[in-house]
Amino acid sequence: MTTTAIPPTEQTQNFAEKLDQLAEVAVKVGLGLKAGQELFMTASLDAVPLARRITEHAYRAGATLVTTLYTDEDAALLRYRFATDASFDHAAKWLYDGIGAAFKSGAARLAITGANPSLLSNEDPNKVSRANRALSAAYRPALELITRHEINWTIVASATPAWAAEMFPTDAPDVALNKLWDAIFKTTRIGVADPVNAWKTHDAELHKRAAFLNEKRYAALRYRGPDTDFRLGLSDGHLWLGGGTTAGNGAYCIPNMPTEEVFTTPHKNHADGTVTATKPLSHQGTMIEGIQVKFEGGRIVEARATRGEEVLRKLIDTDEGARRLGEVALVPHSSPIASSGMLFYNTLFDENAASHIALGQAYSSCLEGGDKMTPEELAAHGANDSLIHVDWMIGSGELDIDGETATGSIEPLMRKGEWV
Repeated sequence: MTTTAIPPTEQTQNFAEKLDQLAEVAVKVGLGLKAGQELFMTASLDAVPLARRITEHAYRAGATLVTTLYTDEDAALLRYRFATDASFDHAAKWLYDGIGAAFKSGAARLAITGANPSLLSNEDPNKVSRANRALSAAYRPALELITRHEINWTIVASATPAWAAEMFPTDAPDVALNKLWDAIFKTTRIGVADPVNAWKTHDAELHKRAAFLNEKRYAALRYRGPDTDFRLGLSDGHLWLGGGTTAGNGAYCIPNMPTEEVFTTPHKNHADGTVTATKPLSHQGTMIEGIQVKFEGGRIVEARATRGEEVLRKLIDTDEGARRLGEVALVPHSSPIASSGMLFYNTLFDENAASHIALGQAYSSCLEGGDKMTPEELAAHGANDSLIHVDWMIGSGELDIDGETATGSIEPLMRKGEWV
C-alpha cells in the first residue's frame, strides 16, 4: 500500500524547512526555470509533498503552468499480474508525443526520482524487457530534446518507503525513511546556510575540472583495476562537461542533483577489453549485480551478471547501439556520496559515487557543434545512437585511469580512484 513519505520525527519543522530548500534549489539552480515557462514534472504518489513544494516555487519563479504526471507503483504491478501478453509491446505513444510537443513549445522538464529499486525484480524478464523497449521507442522523440540539451531539465530525489527499505532493511520503516531523507539532504547540499550559493560554488569547481580535461584533449582513457583492463577511445571533437550547462533555449540548468561527475562522449567503435561493475544497477525496477562485459571494437561481445543476467542480456539486445557506449564519466572516490559509505540503489546517486560508463545514446552536447549536427554527422564523429541510455558504475578506490594522448603517450589521470 502506498503511504505518504513524510518522516514522523520530532523535528518536523526542520524537515519542512529542508524540503522547502530542496524544492527552491531544484527550481532556481537545478532547473533554472525562466519566467513565462511551463513546467512538466513527473513524480510517484509517494513524492507528492516534494512535488507540491516544487510547484509552489515554480509559480513563484514565474511559471505559467505546472503539469505533473504521477505514477503508481502498485498499479504498475497490476499490469504484470493481469494484462494480456500483447500489452507488453505497447506504450502510450500519444502521451509521449504530447510531452515532446510541450518541450518543443518551451516547457522545462523536472523528474522526481525515488522508485522502488526492486519493483519488477520478480517479474518475467521478457515482459519487463519488452515493456521497456516499447517505452523507449515511444519516448525517444521527446528524449532527444533532452539529450541534445534543447531544453532546461533536472532530476531530484524524494525519499520513499520502498526505497528506504531497500537501503536500510534492518531498520524500522520510519527510521529508514529518516535516514534516507537525511542522506538526500546532505548530498544535495541542503541544510547549509545558503544552499543556492553552495551549489554555485560546486558548479564552478566541476567546470574547472572539465576545462582541464578539454585542454588535455586525450584521445583515449585506459582503466586498470580488479577484473578491469579496458581502453576507451574518445569521440572526435569531444567536449568534457560538468555541472550546469546552457540549454538551447538559453536557460542555465544543472541536470542532475546531486552531481559530482565530469563526462563526455566516447567513440562508439573504440572500446576494447574487460570492465567490471563495482556497484549494483537498478534498472526500471530490476536489480542487476556483478556485471562484467568484454568489448571488442566498441561492441559488447560477452556479458554476464551474478544477478539479473537475463535482464542485462535483453537490455543490450534492445538495438545495435545498446551494445555500445554513449557516455564516460569520471568521479573521484572521495565524492560526498562515496564518502557516505551508502549504496543508494539509484543511479542518480550511485553514478556520483563512482566513475561510470553508459550503454546506448550519446549526448550530442558533448561534441563541438554537436547540437547542430545531423544524425549522420554525429555518427561520423563516433557518437552512438540507441533507444536506451543506461549508466553503470565501474569506479572504486582501487581503480587507476590514464589519459592517452594523440601521439600515444600515457599520463596518469586518477590513482586509487582519486585525481592525480
